[in-house]
Amino acid sequence: MASRAISGRTHLWRNLGTVVSALLFYYFVPVTWELPGFWPTRVVTVVLFAIGVAGLAWLAYRRIGQFVRTSRDTGHRVDGLLYLISLVVVFFALFYFVLESRDPGQFTELRTRNDALYYTVATLGTVGFGDIHAVGQAARIATTVQMAFDLVVIGTLVAVMSTGISRRLETPDAG
Repeated sequence: MASRAISGRTHLWRNLGTVVSALLFYYFVPVTWELPGFWPTRVVTVVLFAIGVAGLAWLAYRRIGQFVRTSRDTGHRVDGLLYLISLVVVFFALFYFVLESRDPGQFTELRTRNDALYYTVATLGTVGFGDIHAVGQAARIATTVQMAFDLVVIGTLVAVMSTGISRRLETPDAG
């Protein structure tokens, strides 16, 4: 299937829709249901987290491979990576929020969904202001997994962008 050219405005609206949809999902997904018992809740949370990370890793592998193999249009690949980053941010922010809600003390100063989203984006951006940080072992493991995943995604984004720039520089100007 040949890819068709998409205007800059369409890319903008598609990317804006991705971010808005991710934020709507994040703020409105119900996370207050309780599973019976303390120990089973923890096991289920960790298992679901592991399944989610494995699913995201598989999705990243498939989507990145697809974009690199089939699309010469850098815009399509950037759109796909933005979609993936939005999923990763929402997934980790929800995980951090639920983890702190169910096992208080895993993080310092993480009390709301805004705090969890802020911490996730600060970790993605490798900023780490220090106002919120992982204290508990589960939080540290999850944050380490996020940092490793973020490095792969950021590295891929840089590779996609540099490939697009070098292709444009190699193409002789038609004018």
